[in-house]
Amino acid sequence: MKKYLHLFFGLLLLYACKESTNEVVLAEVPAVNTSKGSIEVVDFSGLQKQYLEKESPALLVVNFWATWCKPCVKELPAFEELGVAFKDQGVEVILVSLDFPENIEKGVIPFIQAHGLQNKVVLLDDSDANSWIPLVSKEWSGAIPATLIIDRKGTSHFFEQSFSFEQLEHEVKLLL
Repeated sequence: MKKYLHLFFGLLLLYACKESTNEVVLAEVPAVNTSKGSIEVVDFSGLQKQYLEKESPALLVVNFWATWCKPCVKELPAFEELGVAFKDQGVEVILVSLDFPENIEKGVIPFIQAHGLQNKVVLLDDSDANSWIPLVSKEWSGAIPATLIIDRKGTSHFFEQSFSFEQLEHEVKLLL
C-alpha cells in the first residue's frame, strides 16, 4: 500500500511540476552519508520542528524540489549561489528534496555529487502531501519548484515559481 501511495504522490508532483520562469523524531531517522556530508530523511513533522518552526537569527530560504523536475534542476544553481553570497549575512538555504526515499542512494546522492550541491539537503519522506502542503502555505497548489522564505521575525513568504539568482537576491535583500 505504501508503494502505491508513493507512486500516487510522485505522479501528483510530476503533474504539478511547473515549467514556468505517527511522528518521527530526527534522532530516530538516520542520515545518509555522501562525500558532501549527509542528507537527513525526515517526515513533515520533523521538517517543521527542525527547520520551519525553529527560532533562528538566520533568514531561512527553503526550496522544495526534485531531481526529476526540470525547472527545479534549472534553478538549483541560483540557490547555490545565494547560499554562498549571503552566508556571512545570516542566510541559510535548505533544499528539500521530494524524491522517493527508495531513490536516495541511486538517484539523489549521485545527483548531489554530480551537481556539487553545498547547501543542506533534506529528503522529505511523507506521502501525505494533502496534509502538509497547506501547512507550508495555503497558497501552495502542490506544484514545484516552490520556495518558502522565513524572515528573522518568523514571517513566511511563499513563492510557487522558478527563480534566477537575481530574483532570489532581490527577495532576500527585501527581508534582510
